[in-house]
Amino acid sequence: MNKRDFLKFTGLSAALAPLSGMSAAAAMPTSNVATLTPITSDAVPISVDERKARIKKAQALMAERGISAILIEPGAAMDYFCGLQWWRSERLTALVIPQKGDVAVVTPFFEKPSVLESLQVGDDVHVWQEHESPFKLVNDILKSRGITSGKLGIEHSVRYFVVSDLQSEAGHMELVPAEPITLGCRMYKSANELALMHKANEITLKAYEFVYSQLKIGMSQTEVKGLMNNAQQQLGGSRTWAMALFNDASAYPHGTKAQQTIREGSVVLMDSGCAVHGYQSDISRTFVVGTPSQKVVDVWNTAREGQNVAFAAAKLGVPAGSVDDAVRAYYNTQGYGKDYALPGLSHRTGHGIGMEGHESVNFVRGESTVLKKGMCFSNEPGIYIPGEFGVRLEDCIYMTDSGPAYFTEPAESLAKPLGKLAVKRF
Repeated sequence: MNKRDFLKFTGLSAALAPLSGMSAAAAMPTSNVATLTPITSDAVPISVDERKARIKKAQALMAERGISAILIEPGAAMDYFCGLQWWRSERLTALVIPQKGDVAVVTPFFEKPSVLESLQVGDDVHVWQEHESPFKLVNDILKSRGITSGKLGIEHSVRYFVVSDLQSEAGHMELVPAEPITLGCRMYKSANELALMHKANEITLKAYEFVYSQLKIGMSQTEVKGLMNNAQQQLGGSRTWAMALFNDASAYPHGTKAQQTIREGSVVLMDSGCAVHGYQSDISRTFVVGTPSQKVVDVWNTAREGQNVAFAAAKLGVPAGSVDDAVRAYYNTQGYGKDYALPGLSHRTGHGIGMEGHESVNFVRGESTVLKKGMCFSNEPGIYIPGEFGVRLEDCIYMTDSGPAYFTEPAESLAKPLGKLAVKRF
């Protein structure tokens, strides 16, 4: 599974994602992978008490904003609040969190036993038969909580037919964005969440150490991706994904369909991650097999300094967009294209991360949300030179009481391109 596919399906098909990653890796060489052993025995999943505290926080935010309830479709937010891991289909399964009272789940009758397997908070499950409308059940739940008017929060990813049918069945409710509630909780990670992300990053970094030792002339991109997926799985990661871009393909941030193999002096750009109890890692590394050209060394060093610039700019209380501004200003001094022009940085400096590989808020121009404790981001100011090569170095950070801290420390140099696990600061 490559990064684009992973980001498309994560949260919406979490139960299926591991199968996709494993099928891609199964045909790959596994020499020496068996020497790797799981390192997740000390990873503690999110407790029921923490999920209940999240619901209370969401209800407090609803009270502040005058929102009577929120409806959540399957995905990361549903898992976040009640532990329910489900998928989206034409049959509605949804979580209703009222401003006051207990949460409730709506699901098809025949799915209830399966829903209860992962549901960790609440036992009020309302079922509907194939000929019935689940939206009437949603309305019944609202009425049972004393909600007959007011605002119903809906996340932006909720599908059109859900919104349309809700408006028909519960026309007395005003549909409003739920992100001030869901992101108001999910954006700020607890120490427990940070610990799981730290472990996921440890797995991915150890997998890189293994794969780097296995790189050889003649290897294909598919082989390297398979090794990376296998290594992360052997170390205990789930929902693994990997991308490997060689030579001029590395100049495309998410790659091309063109097949490439490693040759002497090849640039190898990799982007990989996994999950531990639902929390993600995302690390990019750029290697050279053989002797690098001076140009590759210079570009690698500039991209590495770009990470330093971003890290220094990520101060508590500043707008997230200012981090991206600082990196682009530095790259301009080095002769790279203005704004998103190439050669240069053609994408944002970083994205939010947590239970999903990409979450709000981002290090991107114009983002006015200020940086606060508990927020997590990737730091990946790549440099891409079309027709030649690209360099992307990516390590994720989290905001502490005193500023940013790394989950994994960036690589020291192209000669020492792996980096190391950072000491916990939470």
